[in-house]
Amino acid sequence: MKNSILETTNKEVYLDNLLSQFHIDDIDSFQSLKQDSLQKIKELSFPTSKEEEWRFMNLAELYKYQFKIAKATKITKESIKDLVVSEANSNCIVFVDGQYDRALSDIALSSDDIFIGTLQDVPDIKKNEIYTLLNSDQNKKDIFSRLNTIGLVDPAIIIVNENITIKDPIQLLFIATKQKNSLLIQPRTLVVAEKGSDLSIVEYYSTVENPYLELDQIVPYFTNSVTEIFLKDNSRVIHSRIQLESNISFHISKSNITQNQDSFYVLNQFDLGSKVSRNNIEIFQNGARTESYLNGLSLLGNDQISCTKTSINLNYPNGIIDQLHKYVIDDKAHGIFDGKIIVSKLAQITKAKQLNRNLLLSKNSHINTKPELQIIADNVKCSHGATITQLEANELFYLQSRGLSELEARHLLVDAFMREILMKIPHKSLEQKLIKYIASDIK
Repeated sequence: MKNSILETTNKEVYLDNLLSQFHIDDIDSFQSLKQDSLQKIKELSFPTSKEEEWRFMNLAELYKYQFKIAKATKITKESIKDLVVSEANSNCIVFVDGQYDRALSDIALSSDDIFIGTLQDVPDIKKNEIYTLLNSDQNKKDIFSRLNTIGLVDPAIIIVNENITIKDPIQLLFIATKQKNSLLIQPRTLVVAEKGSDLSIVEYYSTVENPYLELDQIVPYFTNSVTEIFLKDNSRVIHSRIQLESNISFHISKSNITQNQDSFYVLNQFDLGSKVSRNNIEIFQNGARTESYLNGLSLLGNDQISCTKTSINLNYPNGIIDQLHKYVIDDKAHGIFDGKIIVSKLAQITKAKQLNRNLLLSKNSHINTKPELQIIADNVKCSHGATITQLEANELFYLQSRGLSELEARHLLVDAFMREILMKIPHKSLEQKLIKYIASDIK
C-alpha cells in the first residue's frame, strides 16, 4: 500500500471505527472518566509524519489495520513460566490480552504493607484517591492515551503504604496472544508510592505462541499502554520496563511519572521487540531535592522502527536528572531519540545530564536524534549530547588476530557497548535473561 489509510480516507472514519466498539453504560465505574475522554478525543486526530513530533516516524503500517478490541484469552501457567522474573516469582500479577488473569497471578506480600491487584479489589478507603489519580489530566492529551482511557476496564494497581520497604520486586506481566484477528490491547497501570515507601517493579510485555495457528494465519496486534506512577514525599521507585513483543506487532506506550519532594525514581528501559514501537515518557519533578535517573537500551534489526520520546520537567530547586539512552541498530532498522529537559525559573541549583549514544551495525541502518535542553533558571549545571558510531575495522581486526571469529568479535564489541545499561538492572535473573536474548539476536 503506497499511502497510509489516513492519507487515502477520512481520518475521522478510522477513529470512529475504533470508537464504535466501545460501550459506556450507566453502571460503568469509569463512566465519567470515559465520557470526558470520548468528548476530547473527537478534537484530536491520529498523527502522521507531517506533524513535527512525529516527522521521523511513519505509522502508515499501523493504519492499514482495523483493530478489534481484545477479549479475555485463556493460556496456561506453563506457557509463561520463562517470562516470570525469579525474584518476583511470588509477587507477579498477570494480564492476558489486557485482561487480568487471577489464576495466573501470585501475590504473597502482606496486604498490611501493600495492595497489588485491580480496582475491584481496592479497599473502599482508597477508591476515591484512585479515581482522582486516574482522572488526572496532566499530560494525557494525546490521542493514544485518550483511547486507552475510553477502553479502561480494570487497571493494574499497586499501592505501597507509608514507610514500607518492599525488598523483592513486583512484576506486572502483560501477555499478548497471537491471533488471526488484529487485536487492540490496552493495558493500564497505576502505581502509588506513599510517603517514605520503597519498592521495585518490573513491567514486562511479551507474547506467547498460538499452537493452533500456522505462521501465515497470524496477524499483527496493537498494544496501547498507559502507566502512571506517583511518588509521594521521600519515596523510592526502581522501575524496569521490558518490551519484548512479537516482531510483527505495534507498541505505543505512555509513562507518566509525578514526583514529590525528596523522591527518587529510576527507569531501566529495554526495547527489544515489535515492528513499530514508540515510548512517550513524561516526568514532573513537583518538589525540591527530587532525583530522576533514566537508563535505556533499544536493540533493533530487520526493518524495525523504534522511537523514545522523553519530556522531563524540573520545577523546584536542587533537582537532579541523569539520562542515558543507547541504540544498537542493524539491517534496515530505524531508531529515533527525541529527548527534552525543561528547567523552569524556579528550578535553581539543578543538575541535568542527557546523552544519547548510538551504534550502527549496517550501512542501511539509521538514527534520528535530538537531545534538547530548555533552561530558564540561571544557577544550573546542565549538559546534553549525542554520538553516532560504527564498529571500527581495526578493533575487529585486533580481536580476530587474537583468535576470535568475526562473529565473536562483533558480539564482544556490541556487548561492551550495551553492558553499561545492562548493569543497571537490579535483578540478576532479569539481567541474565536479557543478556541471553540479546546474544541470540545479534548477527
